[in-house]
Amino acid sequence: MSRLFLAPMEGLADYVLRDVLTSTGGYDGCVSEFVRVTGSLLPARVYERDCPEILAGGFTPCGTPMVIQLLGSDPEWLARNASFAATLSPHGIDLNFGCPAKVVNRHGGGAMLLATPEVLHRIVAAVRAAVPADISVTAKMRLGVSDTSLAVACATALAEGGAEALVVHARTRDDGYRPPAHWEWIARIAAAVNVPVIANGEVWTVADWARCRAVSGCADVMIGRGAVSDPFLTQRIRGTMPETPTPEEWPLVVRHIAVYLKKLRARVDCLHEHGRVKLWLSYLRRTWPQAVELHAAIRHLQGAQEVLEALRAPLHGYQAPE
Repeated sequence: MSRLFLAPMEGLADYVLRDVLTSTGGYDGCVSEFVRVTGSLLPARVYERDCPEILAGGFTPCGTPMVIQLLGSDPEWLARNASFAATLSPHGIDLNFGCPAKVVNRHGGGAMLLATPEVLHRIVAAVRAAVPADISVTAKMRLGVSDTSLAVACATALAEGGAEALVVHARTRDDGYRPPAHWEWIARIAAAVNVPVIANGEVWTVADWARCRAVSGCADVMIGRGAVSDPFLTQRIRGTMPETPTPEEWPLVVRHIAVYLKKLRARVDCLHEHGRVKLWLSYLRRTWPQAVELHAAIRHLQGAQEVLEALRAPLHGYQAPE
C-alpha cells in the first residue's frame, strides 16, 4: 500500500493544522514548515515554537512522526544546525530545495538552488556528515527554476550527496502552483537515482492519487493543498471513507474547524486565529459548497470569539460542540 505523507506548507500547515489534519488518520509521516538557517546556530526555542512536536518525541498529538525541515544555502551553517536539530527530532532532517517564494529565492535559498546541482551536492554531503547515521537525511525538490533541463542532474546530486530519499514536486519554481503537475518527470528522476522517490504535486482526489502513482511509477505520495482542501483524503485513499466527499460529511468538517480554532486560541504565540480559519475555509471551498456559505458568514468578523460563535450557530442542521 502507498505510504502517505503530509507536505510542509509554509504559512498554511502550521503545527496546529498539522495536528488537526493528522488526527483524521492515514498519514505515515509529516514534515514541518521550513526552519530558516542563515549565519547562526538556532536555539532550541526556535524549534519548540515552530515544531513543538519535538517536545513529544517528534510526534504529532495523534502519534504521526514529524520530520524537521531546514531551509538555507550555506553548507556549513546548514550542517551545524542539522546536527543540533537531529538531537531534537529522531525521525529525520529534511532539506528544502523547492520553496518558490520570492523572499526565499532572493537570498539564494529554496528552489533557486536547483540552478546549481554542485551546491546541492555540497549541502547534502555536509548535512549527512554532520547528522548521526541513524537519523535520516532527505530532500524535497522541484523540477528546476524555469525549466526541467537540470532536473535529473539535481536529483542525482542530492542522492549522491547522501539524501536517503527524495520528494519531487512535479513543477518548476516558475510554475508556482499552476496545474498541471508533470508527474512523468518524477518517473524520469526515479529511474536515474538509487534512492526512494516520493511523488508530490496536484493530488486533490483519490483519482489524482491513482494517476500520480501510475504516471510517476512511485508507490509513495506526499499530499499538500489537497489535504487542506479535503481533510479526509487519506482515509478515502485507504478505503475507510467514501471515495467522493458527501454533503453528510460537512458537520464533521465543521467540528474539525472548531477544534482548529480552539487549539489556535490555546497557543499563546498564535496571532490572528480568525484569519487562519478563513484561510483554511478558502481551501475547503474547493471540496464542499457549504464552506462558501460559512466563509461568507465569517468573512468580516475580526475576532476568534466571533468566529467561534458563528461556528456554534446551527449550520445545515449541525451544532458545533462546546
